Amino acid sequence: MSIRRPPPAERAASRRIVAAFLTGAAGAVGFAVTYVLGGDTRWEGVTLSVAFAGLAVGLSQWGRHLVPTGGYVEEHEGFAPPPFEQTMTTRALTAPDSPVRRRGLLAALGLALTALGAAALFPLRSLLPFDRVRPVRARTDTPWGPGVRLVDAGGRPLRPQDVPADTMVGVFPEGHVDAGDGPAFAVRLEPGRFSRQPSGGHLDGLAVWSLLCTHAGCPVRLYLRGTGRLLCPCHQSSFDLLADARPVAGPAARPLPGLPIEVGPDGFLRAAGDFTGPPGAGFWSRP
Repeated sequence: MSIRRPPPAERAASRRIVAAFLTGAAGAVGFAVTYVLGGDTRWEGVTLSVAFAGLAVGLSQWGRHLVPTGGYVEEHEGFAPPPFEQTMTTRALTAPDSPVRRRGLLAALGLALTALGAAALFPLRSLLPFDRVRPVRARTDTPWGPGVRLVDAGGRPLRPQDVPADTMVGVFPEGHVDAGDGPAFAVRLEPGRFSRQPSGGHLDGLAVWSLLCTHAGCPVRLYLRGTGRLLCPCHQSSFDLLADARPVAGPAARPLPGLPIEVGPDGFLRAAGDFTGPPGAGFWSRP
């Protein structure tokens, strides 16, 4: 039995279908790459649209141009198809020139579906609890560490004399001024007034604590000079810096984590380690 060569119209349709499936596969790969590189939602939407559009166009073209159609009407549901319809269907599915058996089309469709399925696994990974302690670890590991210099908002390194007596100065880890869990503040108090030593220690009264309130993570910026008290403007939690920044009013339940500091060989203030506890909202520490 000789194999019938498809007419030019069918060959052109086959090429369009393959191109559509390959476009869908490229869109799926682009979605996966965009997700891995940071997840820009605009480009994720574009690439995912291209993936589904490629599949939709390829399948619609396949059904329109390569699958036999006819105006056949059955009198009643449930009757078996007429013999000529059965013969036509069998030929369409099993004949050597059947569009269903064209390897190029099936391979392109398989590639598009496989690429789309693989791309769907990337966002699925974010939903699975492979690491249940990740939020706690993320709050525990901050940009602070031994040797990291304390800088102001402009990135200028600070010396001990840059923190006047009874004055609050915002400080940040050098190179990570914009880090969300890095903001801290330095304040110089009279060492003899401490009823509880700062958890991070102090240098002749100079101590550093996290700037993030342990209730909801708001910045505690209101310092009441002379009292050693620090107030959170969001929910009015108050912290006593003379007692290691423990909360004395409001909903906060944890003291502000302290930051151990030292003076480096260059005379600038440096961290001697990370915060003594997770900075920010207290619910991150709950099991």
